[in-house]
Amino acid sequence: MRLTFLGIIPNTPNVESPTIWLDEDTGDLLIQSYNATEDEVKACQEIGSIPGHSTEVPDHETIIRLPKVMRQYLPRDDEDQRAQLS
Repeated sequence: MRLTFLGIIPNTPNVESPTIWLDEDTGDLLIQSYNATEDEVKACQEIGSIPGHSTEVPDHETIIRLPKVMRQYLPRDDEDQRAQLS
């Protein structure tokens, strides 16, 4: 697995450090961040996603809370598309 470090939340202490990496082989993001609270998970389940899709979170998945400041490190789709056209 070839990972590229994208960013860490600015000014974090050593023990709380939401971080984002890019898997260069798949384009997937690996995100270390805060666990969503039970209330946040319940709210996500109430909103749902697409009709007919389960709102349960399987054991192999989780919902995390990504702080707003971390969005600056997310790759933009238009950059990915430009790279594919080159």
